[in-house]
Amino acid sequence: MQTLPSYLNGQWFMPSGSTLPVYNPANASIIAELTLGNASDAHQAIQAAKQAFPAYAQTTLAERIGYLEALRAAYARRRQDLADAIRLEMGAPAQFALNAQAESGLAHFDVHLKALREFAFEYRVNQSQIVHEPIGVVALITPWNWPMNQLVVKVLPALAAGCTMIVKPSEIAPLSAQIFAEIVDEIGLPPGVFNLLHGDGEGVGQALSRHPEVAMVSFTGSMRAGVAISKAAADTVKRVSLELGGKSPNLILRDADLPKAITQAVNYCMSNSGQSCDAPSRLYVPLEHYAEALQQAKLAALALKVGDPQAADTDLGPVVSALQYERIQQWIQIGIDEGASLVCGGLGKPAGLEQGYYVKTTVFGDVRQDMRIAREEIFGPVLVILPYQDEEELIQLANDSDYGLSAYISSADPQHAARIARRLRAGQVQLNYPEWDLYAPFGGYKQSGNGREYAQWGLQDFLETKAIIGYPH
Repeated sequence: MQTLPSYLNGQWFMPSGSTLPVYNPANASIIAELTLGNASDAHQAIQAAKQAFPAYAQTTLAERIGYLEALRAAYARRRQDLADAIRLEMGAPAQFALNAQAESGLAHFDVHLKALREFAFEYRVNQSQIVHEPIGVVALITPWNWPMNQLVVKVLPALAAGCTMIVKPSEIAPLSAQIFAEIVDEIGLPPGVFNLLHGDGEGVGQALSRHPEVAMVSFTGSMRAGVAISKAAADTVKRVSLELGGKSPNLILRDADLPKAITQAVNYCMSNSGQSCDAPSRLYVPLEHYAEALQQAKLAALALKVGDPQAADTDLGPVVSALQYERIQQWIQIGIDEGASLVCGGLGKPAGLEQGYYVKTTVFGDVRQDMRIAREEIFGPVLVILPYQDEEELIQLANDSDYGLSAYISSADPQHAARIARRLRAGQVQLNYPEWDLYAPFGGYKQSGNGREYAQWGLQDFLETKAIIGYPH
């Protein structure tokens, strides 16, 4: 049992707020205690970042590259510790926690280092010198579902740009962020450049968002929280970058290998126990293959083993919390009440997994486009399958959403798939499940947010642009 401190101005400290237990979702046991920060603590962290900014903003490119390289080496040494923390705090299966969750953070280092080395911070346009400068003190508010991936894709570009920062990790899953702060402390970043303040959205997130000395807020999480942050930030006209939810469509074209495409669709939707903002949770299949698709989806969903995250053969662990479990149960009940058919899964926990927050892999058929389960984000291992008659209808159905984070297309003809991709209103479109491309921008259209992350796209978000007109040659 450990009480987690925050990290401010190069020192560990205990915030002045109340305490909150941290649970292991695999068995509902308490594994740590968190002392929450408040508005006063947030102000103190902002002042530390503000004092550190002038000197850090003037560091050379070589110095910032050196800091990122040192962070990468220290992160690599703690990779297993990070994976263990992610397994404990959010229930990710051990190998997934290591090879996907912790590894994703490590992979971003190389991409951001390359972007930093290649980025044109200054260039000439006509009689003007265009200069990109760090925006200032930034607040980075990170989620629990991909705790290291989302922390790293904010911290690295902010450091690369020359910003100083306050990181508020999710209070539900704070263990891996704590280890990241230890990594920062190990490499000796100048005090105040990186500050980590534990807290909840109401106590710390809102205080950071409305503070006049915070120049930018970068947030990943729910649309509800993103709206609250935007409203809090509006009075000081600060930059707000949001990566919010999704209800990503998955389009199976008529020429696709149906059994393969359906199996991939189920696996991608339910990976990370369905707790990914870009999960392809709306699956569209040709009407004439609808019955076959339902049967194939059932086989694929039931083949995924839900179980103890420490077991070597576990595919899906629990969802992150009791609250998340209850929300998913409510959504399954809504689907039943709306008249959708349960192809597999449903209410309650899988047999033998009564402890912890485990959810059955669930597939709904007989789904209509106007049903809530087809329109709203469930954030669990729940897939809805809908039929389409022709490709014009398919494109219309895919775009008929308040969200626009990702979309997926399966087709035997990549050129055909690419033409359809151009008509989809989404920030990313993945054709035939390609390898993860960390150089591609990540972010959404519509209510999935604004701004972009990864590589130079994320770096640009943390920079201001200055034109020095009449600049001497």
